[in-house]
Amino acid sequence: MSKQSNNPPGPRVDRELEEFRSLLEPPSTFEDGFSWATFLGAIFVALLMVPGSIYMTLIAGTGSVGPAAQWVTVILFIEVARRANKTLRKAQIFTLFYVSSAIMVTVSQLEGNFHGGMGALWAQFYRTSDAATAAGVAEQIPNWVAPRDPGVLDSRYLFRWEWLPALGLIAFNMIVGRLDNMVLGYGLFRLTSDLERLPFPMAPVQAQGIIALSEEQEEEIASHVSASDEPEDGGRTGNWRWRVFSVGAMLGLVFGLVYLGLPTVTGALLDEPITILPVPFIDYTAETADLLSAVPIAIALDLGQVILGMVLPFWAMVGSFLGLIITVVANPILYNGLPEWMPFAFQGDILSTWNAGDAMQETFYKNQIDFYFSFSIGIAMAIAMVGFWSVARGLIQYRRRKREHADSLEAMTPTVPEGRGDIPPALIVGIYLTIACLYITVSSWLLYTVDPEKGIHWNVVGVMCFYAFLYTPLVSYVSARLEGIAGEVVNIPFVREATLILSGYQGVAVWFLPMPFHNYGSVTVLYRSCELTGTKFWSMWKSELLLTPIVLVGSLAFAHFIWQMGPIPGPQYLYAQEWWEVSAANQAIVHSSTLGGFTPFEQALTWQYIVAGGVIGSITFAAFSWIGAPIFLVYGVVRGLNQTLPFAVIPQFIGALIGRYYFQRKLGLMWRQYIPVVFAGFTCGMGLVGTLGIGFTFLAQAVFQLPF
Repeated sequence: MSKQSNNPPGPRVDRELEEFRSLLEPPSTFEDGFSWATFLGAIFVALLMVPGSIYMTLIAGTGSVGPAAQWVTVILFIEVARRANKTLRKAQIFTLFYVSSAIMVTVSQLEGNFHGGMGALWAQFYRTSDAATAAGVAEQIPNWVAPRDPGVLDSRYLFRWEWLPALGLIAFNMIVGRLDNMVLGYGLFRLTSDLERLPFPMAPVQAQGIIALSEEQEEEIASHVSASDEPEDGGRTGNWRWRVFSVGAMLGLVFGLVYLGLPTVTGALLDEPITILPVPFIDYTAETADLLSAVPIAIALDLGQVILGMVLPFWAMVGSFLGLIITVVANPILYNGLPEWMPFAFQGDILSTWNAGDAMQETFYKNQIDFYFSFSIGIAMAIAMVGFWSVARGLIQYRRRKREHADSLEAMTPTVPEGRGDIPPALIVGIYLTIACLYITVSSWLLYTVDPEKGIHWNVVGVMCFYAFLYTPLVSYVSARLEGIAGEVVNIPFVREATLILSGYQGVAVWFLPMPFHNYGSVTVLYRSCELTGTKFWSMWKSELLLTPIVLVGSLAFAHFIWQMGPIPGPQYLYAQEWWEVSAANQAIVHSSTLGGFTPFEQALTWQYIVAGGVIGSITFAAFSWIGAPIFLVYGVVRGLNQTLPFAVIPQFIGALIGRYYFQRKLGLMWRQYIPVVFAGFTCGMGLVGTLGIGFTFLAQAVFQLPF
């Protein structure tokens, strides 16, 4: 006992964090989910989903119907396997889930990313768009983005030698980008999950849904082995996950029919869609302008957000709601100021560009330019410093206990499960540094080809080094910690725009370079889900090596085929016809900022606000830590300092209250195991309705446009 009393105090254990960490423990053994069955299923997904994803993006603005399509795909292949008297193991199901996700995300890139088949279609449009031409951008776009010859573009033929530089850049972006994503994401997972032991509250949503599908297969087989072996309650009591998943799926189907199905189907048949629940939210910003100056106010009537609030940690939701209250109080003060009789009085006008009557999106954007762009940089720095301090403190305490208690060293060492498929940390760092140098080298060479007389643009090289060796690791680590604690990511707006403008580069080619500017924090959730399902990491890495070239060739081939059917955008591509010119106008404003003259991004970068954000964020962290506030609450409040948007936070907070004070009191700790499975099923049900609605829209447009 005396020896124990001399131990240095360990880190304070957060009760709710540990509750989420122990919600679903990783298995003791891991399987390779990459098999011939998974390989054949992945090929089928690639061949089926690639053309549909591109086509639906052009028509409806979303090719993958969100992450819900992953569940739809997995269930489809489970049923195919069942018809063939086969079963898919948990590792195989997760690998198929991951493969379908990787295909959808890679192919269905939004316009402007110049990535995959959609990138080629967007590039040919952007070069000839009215907005790019009027802004003086079109004539300066290099040929490694899209050919300059109008005759080549009018031919709508993608596979000709004039397109080879652009296709080569697309291939580089896809191959190197996926490798970079997997490597740095894995390194962040090792740091935040293995070393810091963060709970990753969203990981059980995927993992428990996959376990539910796997257990349903296993129990169906067991029920046919011997009726005498059935337990007294019918033989299916163990598979509570499948039943709960089914309940969630039915909720998603019913709600999805009202929320998505009705407006989608009626929109295809009528001039105006019929909506019972407004999509995506109701905007009250203009109505509340007199009372709440410069405050974006909106609410989403989405049951999915309510259920998500039940899934996420309660104190994280409380913190986010307090962050919303901070925004509601702070923005009018930043706009109107404080009277002279109050402490810290000032005249206001910090949020000077906001006008009464602005919508939520306009209010948010103007506030970002006036104040929150710079302030959020300081907040992100405070979060990053706290994260680094947490890691450093943990290492210091570990080394102290190591010196004093060498006999119990094994128990204190961060454990890495055997057979998980890990690689040495030195290899992670080596691969990332190699990829970063490759990005910088290729980008410098591409920029040199635009104007060889200017030589190498060392200022731009310096910006890329800042991205590769400071910004990308830093913001990715901050996002990984937030994913691990509250299921959220952090993105600092306008960093790319500000740094490229301040580099002094003159021209537009710099905006299209494959720069090492990324945020890989969300990839850590994928690795945690992989661990919870007992899937070896090599299953994902082998899938990446195989599928990247398949997706690359398939996306370009199908993009070429669709382009051959008619000009893009065109009357048959409703979303592209309506929104691509708007997107081109927004991009042209940004791209023209390096042609000379004043730009709003220069105004947005204010070092005083950056310092203020860092100081206030650090003080908030210190104050909450001193009073012993839950970790989830601390991060929720600190993130709320960066202008919280209300439309998702309000229903999530309502869901958190219902889950905490009603369901959890009735069901106890089992509620924390039930609700992730309910949410996974709900997402699947919504995905089925979304897929049906988009398919009906496509069919209706094809039928109603016939001349007879």
